[in-house]
Amino acid sequence: MQLQPYLHFNGDCETAFKYYERVLGGKIEAMMTHAGTPAEQHVPAEWRDKILHARLVVGDAVLMASDSPPGHYQKPQGFTVSIQINDTAQAEAIFRGLADGGTVTMPFAETFWAARFGMLVDKFGTPWMVNCDRPA
Repeated sequence: MQLQPYLHFNGDCETAFKYYERVLGGKIEAMMTHAGTPAEQHVPAEWRDKILHARLVVGDAVLMASDSPPGHYQKPQGFTVSIQINDTAQAEAIFRGLADGGTVTMPFAETFWAARFGMLVDKFGTPWMVNCDRPA
């Protein structure tokens, strides 16, 4: 079994996923719009180029998402996407990248449990935690 986060965006899924692809070093494997699908008839014409489904693969992890139809978007709450990484330099780069234009809620710093840990809400409204374990 795998648990895979599925994020919802307010019309900026494509922009967000291209950003995550670059910051996380992943690869977008799917980016399907409403246009040309049966879903096309259920959204306004100006929404047909919005994302119906996206899939980003980062290592052995998968992050999926879509744009919520107009009037159905809800601001993310009650969850955080957590990144666990062992390389301090890479963890710092990811945290800085995700924090760019967003809001840091806990600065990226050494803690009693981790070499580095921090929390933020990115410029797309997605909450993140980045945890870099201490070397064994």
